Amino acid sequence: MSALTRTPATYGAGSKGRVPSRGTASVIAFGAPLACIALIALLAPLLPLSNPNAQVLSEALRPPAWLEGGDWSSPLGTDQLGRDVLSRLVFGGQLTFVIAFTGMVAGAVPGILLGLLAGYRRGWVDAVISRLVEAQLALPFILVAIAIIAANGRSLPILVAVLALVGWAQYARVIRAETLSLRERPFVLGLRCAGVPTWRIMLGHLLPNLAGSATVLATLQMGTIVLAESALSFLGLGVVAPDISWGAMLAEGREQLTLAWWVALLPGLAITAVVLLVNLFGDALRSRFDPKKRSF
Repeated sequence: MSALTRTPATYGAGSKGRVPSRGTASVIAFGAPLACIALIALLAPLLPLSNPNAQVLSEALRPPAWLEGGDWSSPLGTDQLGRDVLSRLVFGGQLTFVIAFTGMVAGAVPGILLGLLAGYRRGWVDAVISRLVEAQLALPFILVAIAIIAANGRSLPILVAVLALVGWAQYARVIRAETLSLRERPFVLGLRCAGVPTWRIMLGHLLPNLAGSATVLATLQMGTIVLAESALSFLGLGVVAPDISWGAMLAEGREQLTLAWWVALLPGLAITAVVLLVNLFGDALRSRFDPKKRSF
């Protein structure tokens, strides 16, 4: 190809005319709306919204503003106790994102460390951790959650601990496999020959090389945790009133489906949209970090 017929996209990495890769465009396309939703939810106390727990029984089951009988004072309608659905969606999103992020971190930290330890040390350490991972993956999550919450009661710390059980085994399994490959690389062998301590090799050299895989898995696990929290709240095992989450709103609105479909449908749509965006964002990150799937 001659220089005269070369397009900007065909130049090297240092060219000013290079267009963004498809993977980068996908990350931005799915990450931007997800970030906007999360930002709106986290800034809920600063927004001009009514008290999400304020009950006005005379305004109960008012339809959304675009339906007959609706009012723009409550654009998305009200629930069976006259509480503004829009306000509850935004404040409920705040707690949903906080629970999802906290549960993700609580599962990621032990999972990554155990996977790193099992993959690097191998031997009996690997065998013990692998058996724990297999046992965790074999247990039905809902039954474990019911047992733990029934024994310890309903509270946010207990809920986060239960949700952490959703993901730690996944982290351990993926990170172990990556570590088994990395530990045989020349740079690791060179560090061993130089007498670098094991903990420093693991945390200072292997862990940064695992950041890409861990980030992708953490993103995907947030969607799983949102669904798990919604399932627990739907069963009456989630957040405790007056706290609000999308799963709790869905559970409260299921009895009003025939009279006021918006009470349950709107939080259900919010859960669906966020989980879909999280999964698409995670897939885009995986394509961006994986050289085999990267598009240029």
